[in-house]
Amino acid sequence: MCGIAGTFRQGRLGDPRPMAAALDAMARRGPNDRGTETIATPAGDLVFGHTRLSVIDLSAGGHQPMHGADGRLSLIFNGEIYNYRELRRELQLAGAQFRTESDTEVLLQAWSRWGEACLPRLVGMFAFALFDRAEGVLTCVRDPFGIKPFFYNWDAQGFAFASELPAVKALLGGKVSLDLQRAYDYLVHGDYDTSERSFLQGVRHLMPGHLLRVRLGQPASAPVSWWQPRVSPVQKLSFEQAAEAFREKLLHSVRLHLRSDVALGAALSGGLDSSSIVCAMRHVEPGLPIHTFSYVARGSAVSEEAWVDRINAHVGAVGHKVELAPEELANDLEDMIVAQGEPFGSTSIYAQYRVFKLAREHGVTVTLDGQGADELLAGYNGYPGKRARSLLDEHRYGDAWRFLQGWAQWPDRVLREGAKAAVAEWVDGPVYDVLRKLNGNRTQPDWLDAEALRQQGVHFRFPRQRSPYDQPGRRLVSELAHSITRRGLSSLLRHGDRNSMRFSVESRVPFLTTELADFLLTLPEEYLISPEGETKRILRAAMRGIVPDEVLDRRDKIGFSTPEQAWLQQIAPQVRQWLGDDVGLGFLRRDRILAEFDAVIAGRAPFSWQVWRWINFTRWYARFFAR
Repeated sequence: MCGIAGTFRQGRLGDPRPMAAALDAMARRGPNDRGTETIATPAGDLVFGHTRLSVIDLSAGGHQPMHGADGRLSLIFNGEIYNYRELRRELQLAGAQFRTESDTEVLLQAWSRWGEACLPRLVGMFAFALFDRAEGVLTCVRDPFGIKPFFYNWDAQGFAFASELPAVKALLGGKVSLDLQRAYDYLVHGDYDTSERSFLQGVRHLMPGHLLRVRLGQPASAPVSWWQPRVSPVQKLSFEQAAEAFREKLLHSVRLHLRSDVALGAALSGGLDSSSIVCAMRHVEPGLPIHTFSYVARGSAVSEEAWVDRINAHVGAVGHKVELAPEELANDLEDMIVAQGEPFGSTSIYAQYRVFKLAREHGVTVTLDGQGADELLAGYNGYPGKRARSLLDEHRYGDAWRFLQGWAQWPDRVLREGAKAAVAEWVDGPVYDVLRKLNGNRTQPDWLDAEALRQQGVHFRFPRQRSPYDQPGRRLVSELAHSITRRGLSSLLRHGDRNSMRFSVESRVPFLTTELADFLLTLPEEYLISPEGETKRILRAAMRGIVPDEVLDRRDKIGFSTPEQAWLQQIAPQVRQWLGDDVGLGFLRRDRILAEFDAVIAGRAPFSWQVWRWINFTRWYARFFAR
């Protein structure tokens, strides 16, 4: 796990300071090694930079940039290729000779032999840049789910890329400005990490499952997709057959994700997903020492400690727990904002931040967790509107009504809300906007100077993305396919990547492989959510006998939830001072923000995530754009 950076400018680049500053900004991503190299090309100088967190092949042989034996290809790579041993054997049979034991060299040799056709063969998480001297082409690639980050900027002066925004800023000499549209989308609607646009003007995400070819010295071309999830055709398997097949695929994925030359453990929330990963670790490696790391909120209604204890006892794991106090959040918030590099949605990620810190304190460099299962298995609230519409597409009106009734019997669900979600499936355009407003949402809240933003070209709207995979009768899995590539999962993966990298920990997510995605999303939808509204139906069946029944049969799920409102009350004076600071954002009306904040603290207004968006954004802006 590493940090990568690169820049190309026409002519010769004599100043090493921007790359050095970029690597300094990502030092925690790679504390074990650092490498830079300038590659002279006819069009100009290409500079590669790399910081290394050693996980596989701890020797100096894994140093990057790495070059092919004939000198044609040069690679910088962030991530892990879990099936590198199998690929290595295949390449050796084809005549390849290896100098190291690293997965980086396997990737380099695979590209040398198969080119872009190697990408679907890779099981892993990755972002990399590979330069072909013979072609004069730089190819940038991001993994199918966007587990590993890749930002880039392409303008008249050249091309720059890096694993994190602060590093891109360093490469651009600090000459960056705020993307006001993304600032508005985040502050007003909580929308972020859902499009190519980042919080910096002109700096873009390379989207999940995409690659970008840069022919040095020529005009820019658009990124192209190399992988997209499939939602059809539907597999003809019985539920029992599907559950057995899913069980084997998940266990195989966990087995691959356990490959490491350093100590590993697991992030355990106590919910079904992380519990399944921990129990699968024990199932595939009976003798493996397992250390788990958990946040617990003792004395709170959101505590999962009892469930964490059950799993640790079941697998014989050594459990490590962390409790959090409001003053700790206040003390750590600035550091977490720096670690994230961009605004985020709520303090729930602080629990995750502390879990990775706990892992590092106990000498663990690699953790596995259950991220991605909700998006692949129809978790959360079960997407009732999407499932109901699929049934209605097939004219199964009675089944749709019975599904919504069964769905509403589960905790924290109300039939009225399920019915509203179903009706919303047919609503779009101005009618959709009206319904959002009736629910209390606003496009131009009074704490915003809307006119100032309008003059800068900001559009006031309710963001709404439709799945490009949408098919009648497959509305649910179409939405899940959209969630794993563009909306929902992308922000969660970003939080996990930055929080883990802050403490030089590699976070692995065994649910997120293309094999599992293509299998699950082509199953009948009722295999994911039952006709009675039970979410993750196939996971519960597949893990029967591996995960304790009382966990599989839970009817609630909390995870790394934090008592956010209570924390806010206790650190209100500090928060009020932050919100009152003039950080140079003229479109924010601080007096009205403070009035709304005071109303929340006094109980005159309900608590909402809006408060934390104000805090996160203003503190991030003050740090990122500090002069």
